[in-house]
Amino acid sequence: MNKKGICLTLGIMCAVLTYGICMQMKTVRGFGVITGGTSNQNKYKEDILKTKEKYDNVYRDLEHLNKELEKERANATQNDTELAKIEEEIKQINKLLGLTDVSGKGVKIVLKDSSMSASNYFGESSDLVVHDKYIMHIVNELYNAGAEAISINDVRVVSTSSIQCDGNVIKIGGERIGSPFEIKAIGYPEYLYNLNRPGGRLEKIRAESMIDPIITKESEIKIPKYTGTLKFEYINKK
Repeated sequence: MNKKGICLTLGIMCAVLTYGICMQMKTVRGFGVITGGTSNQNKYKEDILKTKEKYDNVYRDLEHLNKELEKERANATQNDTELAKIEEEIKQINKLLGLTDVSGKGVKIVLKDSSMSASNYFGESSDLVVHDKYIMHIVNELYNAGAEAISINDVRVVSTSSIQCDGNVIKIGGERIGSPFEIKAIGYPEYLYNLNRPGGRLEKIRAESMIDPIITKESEIKIPKYTGTLKFEYINKK
């Protein structure tokens, strides 16, 4: 089999395995949090642990295959200018889609629920907690300021990620996370830090609630790749 055939075959294998692992991840997350004192509780927990163990094993296999694929691509493109160009385009596309780990300078913003007791606060109790709208506004402004990659509690934000309130936690692309919320963004720090300007988004959050967002410039930020399933429902397929 020629080099192009090897790359294509390995690429298909990784794509199929990636899809399978993402489906399994959704199954694990779908179990949710088990509560109550039913006799089946221990069995549910055992099933979840077994499913998670299977997922971890498959994920390790996927990581190994990805490394092997990278080696084969490097060998195939070593003396082929055309293939090298295609490989570089693939890397750039994966970065844009959020499918690779990335690092760089930027900012970190931390939001956490107020430590004040609701019984000692004379306003609305909702003023004491971080709401999904605060995070959505911050993410949107970070992108407007030129952020190239964003994560929330190390969950990568991509173009299809939703941010929704779910009881006392917030769901980021279907994954439930709680306070404190650590938003990392890679981009030109001065532009991103501008969210903290007078009249800016962070000041508005402080004015309308008891939440005090803390923003810092960072010389090195690491943001993990997106591990969910990229699904497009409304783009026309040809």
